[in-house]
Amino acid sequence: MKKTNLSRAVIVVCVILVGTGWAFAEDWPQWRGSNRDGKVSGFTAPAKWPKELTQKWKVTVGTGDATPALVGDKLYVFTRQGSEEVTLCLKADDGKEVWRDKYEAQAVTGAASRHPGPRSTPAVAGGKVVTLGVGGVLSCLDAATGKLVWRKDPYPKLVPRFFTSTSPIIVDGMAIAQLGKAGNGAIIAYGLAKGDEKWRWAVEGPEYASPVVMTAGGVKQIVTLTEKHIVGIGAADGKLLWQLPFAPGRRAYNAATPIVDGDTVIYTGAGRGTKAVKIEKKGDGFTAKELWSNADLATQYNTPVLTDGFLFGLSNRSNLFCINAQTGQTAWTDSASHGRGGFGAVVNAGSCILALPSSSDLIVFKPDGKAYSEIARYKVSETPIYAYPVISGKRVFVKDQDSLAMLMVE
Repeated sequence: MKKTNLSRAVIVVCVILVGTGWAFAEDWPQWRGSNRDGKVSGFTAPAKWPKELTQKWKVTVGTGDATPALVGDKLYVFTRQGSEEVTLCLKADDGKEVWRDKYEAQAVTGAASRHPGPRSTPAVAGGKVVTLGVGGVLSCLDAATGKLVWRKDPYPKLVPRFFTSTSPIIVDGMAIAQLGKAGNGAIIAYGLAKGDEKWRWAVEGPEYASPVVMTAGGVKQIVTLTEKHIVGIGAADGKLLWQLPFAPGRRAYNAATPIVDGDTVIYTGAGRGTKAVKIEKKGDGFTAKELWSNADLATQYNTPVLTDGFLFGLSNRSNLFCINAQTGQTAWTDSASHGRGGFGAVVNAGSCILALPSSSDLIVFKPDGKAYSEIARYKVSETPIYAYPVISGKRVFVKDQDSLAMLMVE
């Protein structure tokens, strides 16, 4: 009898969880999701999209463009409040604060002062939260308590022109970040547990792109855009494995994350188009063989997503586009302009693509390689948005200029 009652209770709980869209909901523990590829799994699009999304809660958290990290029932939000950079741990179900960490942050000056808050998404793994502030301060906190584990500032007040925007990555027990500025910077790996430096590649400084991990020829690599190149760095020892020139021209920047598909790397930048290369092991080294190049389409401040052999993105002219990822040929370009300057986020949700330009319109469209086909559109904020929407089950977490909200697709 007791066993029967227990079984019934388990069934009821499962029904409740599935009904709310929380069961098997995926974490978003770092920049661009679990695999840093902008892909969401476990999302089931409604048969008919609602007229509006339902707002469950909204809290003021501070200024900044960093995407929150979601792990289990906790949200890790990195913002600026006054003169301090603040990491908040919030309950995902109601937005209530669990803990906070703060430190005095560098003032943001010049053109970048319109965005004084952090832009770098926290990385959460191994019970730790790693953040990277606008002034290049790298911090590691205990995810459960918020207690400071370690904090590093290897290039004090040395930042790119528009301040630090690259997001850290956690790989094999190491926190890896691009620090410093053009001409005086490095990719540095620190031990996650104690903050001891494991390796440093100090040949080039960062721009605004974030690194991703790939394995080619049996070797795990950190692939990223630097100030002048795209490079592959050995994850274990920080040694250069391969590089290709990719220097930005006037009013162009290296700000997109490389896209990894097996041994293929796709990368893009305004004024230089979109390119694909195959990374192959040759003897003791590696080569990067060009597969194709599309000179007509590129992104500026966003990264495309890859699905079913097609690349979907938001161009530097703020048009949604699709490229055949096998041939590099343009499949289609949407004639409408979405936002300004190519700022935005694109997320692959399986049966649909979600784009969130800085205009704060959440655009839902089909992953169709033949033509642009819009499904739905929602105004999700009255202020500009530069962070990714975090999709988990039926929940959509949106960080705008100074607030974080949870919306529901129901």
